[in-house]
Amino acid sequence: MQTVQLLQVTDPHLFGDPATELYGVNTAVSLRLALAAALADGAAPDAVLVTGDIGDDMSAAAYANFKRALQGCGAPVICLPGNHDDPALMARLLDGDGFQYCGSARLGAWGVVLLDTHVPGQPHGRLADRELERLDAELRALHDVPVLVCLHHPPVPVGSAWLDGVGLWNGDEFFAVVDRHANVRCVLAGHVHQEFDAQRGAVRVLASPSTCAQFLPGTERCVMDRRPPGYRWLSLHEDGSVSTRVGWLPDLVGTPRDESESRR
Repeated sequence: MQTVQLLQVTDPHLFGDPATELYGVNTAVSLRLALAAALADGAAPDAVLVTGDIGDDMSAAAYANFKRALQGCGAPVICLPGNHDDPALMARLLDGDGFQYCGSARLGAWGVVLLDTHVPGQPHGRLADRELERLDAELRALHDVPVLVCLHHPPVPVGSAWLDGVGLWNGDEFFAVVDRHANVRCVLAGHVHQEFDAQRGAVRVLASPSTCAQFLPGTERCVMDRRPPGYRWLSLHEDGSVSTRVGWLPDLVGTPRDESESRR
């Protein structure tokens, strides 16, 4: 089997009106530029993973704009919700015609499981009991293959007090399931608008920059970083190992600014 090439884009924060800006960035333009740069920066992906905060205003038009932007990428697009999304709307609008909402997938020698950490009206994440039960069942079914688990909220602290306060609130319950299954090799998240790479036992934990604006790592409060939009490539090898790199646009798109600490 061949190595599986995955492109992760995350936290595009799109709106129904494509002229709308967030953090001083036109998010529709920044997504388009980040996708073009990513697809020119690697081999054709076997799939594109989008790890949440897709429709910032939770409108059908925002998801339609997202679908139009991704339809030309030449690969299946697999999505999960973030805290700024409407999961029910995503499930209706982004499942079919080359798009998949949550669930699981087999890609080459690997399994991929996508989880919903959305808590209505809240910036933090939580895995409902049914999602934890589904994770356990999916990992049992994939017992003989290495697995990548994807979710929006990182299940471990990233070193910024304000972001850690709005991370995955039941990360211990998540890892209680993961630790029962030796085939989980990597956990992939979004939400934090920055590059993050840590090891927890045998499991590598990654989070990635946004396709719009970034948060400065290691801060007590929300501070905008002067890094441009980014994306992540992952190579899932048949021996169960993962190699990965983050790519960045050469320039900022707009002038990132802190609009409010309440926007996370």
